[in-house]
Amino acid sequence: MTVKIAIVGAGGRMGQRLIAIGTQDERVELVGAIEFALYSKLGQDAGVVAGVGTIGVPFTSTFPDDKEIEAVIDFSQPEGADATIDQCVAQNIPLVMATTGLSDATKAHIAEASKTIPIVFAPSMSPAVNLAMKLTKIAAAALRDLDADVEIIEKHHRFKVDAPSGTALKFGQIIAQEMGQTKSVFGREGAVGKREHSEIGYHAVRIGDNVGEHNIIFGMLGETLEVTVKASNRDCYAKGAFAAAIWLQGKQPGLYSMDDVLGLN
Repeated sequence: MTVKIAIVGAGGRMGQRLIAIGTQDERVELVGAIEFALYSKLGQDAGVVAGVGTIGVPFTSTFPDDKEIEAVIDFSQPEGADATIDQCVAQNIPLVMATTGLSDATKAHIAEASKTIPIVFAPSMSPAVNLAMKLTKIAAAALRDLDADVEIIEKHHRFKVDAPSGTALKFGQIIAQEMGQTKSVFGREGAVGKREHSEIGYHAVRIGDNVGEHNIIFGMLGETLEVTVKASNRDCYAKGAFAAAIWLQGKQPGLYSMDDVLGLN
């Protein structure tokens, strides 16, 4: 089966990796490379910009109206997410929403749109990250009554605009649901006093071209458990997004996660 896929945010770092990897995946036919209206390379071939040669798909600022689109992957910016959602609903196209840092209003928009179209929405498209979330859930449930402190350290590249990462926050949400923490602390400075057991600590590191690391630490008196996941390049996110787009084919309207895609539920 070949799935016709359009990429929103195709000119960005992740978008270009999606273009490059999509040309190598026999399950994928790239039919759209969408960018904002003032993007300097509109009209140019997306494959050439991504470094893989001519693929016959130019950058456009709108969804191509001469191509059938069977799935859209949005890996762009939060400001454009609502427009993507509206366009997918209007054209009845399944959507993989991989953009992070979305507002509560946009998340509510996604939930409403999922009543009309099938949507995979996750803070990370990485298969390994989603498996790490499953392992973290198991660990949190097992350590609930064992006096474990929880700290989350995440590392990303210098260009990332949100902190902590949406993935880190999702790890924290999973843990809080299992262990009952009610407070989030974002970094520490000065005489902050004794650590409260009811808190989860988040620490965001921004360095160079780091594409993503998350370290979940469960600290007890006498022993420590850590769940660590690292990406060495962006390909894992691209491959996960394509897997989600392919998985969406034939699905009923609804809001799905990468757990659904990977069969972890």
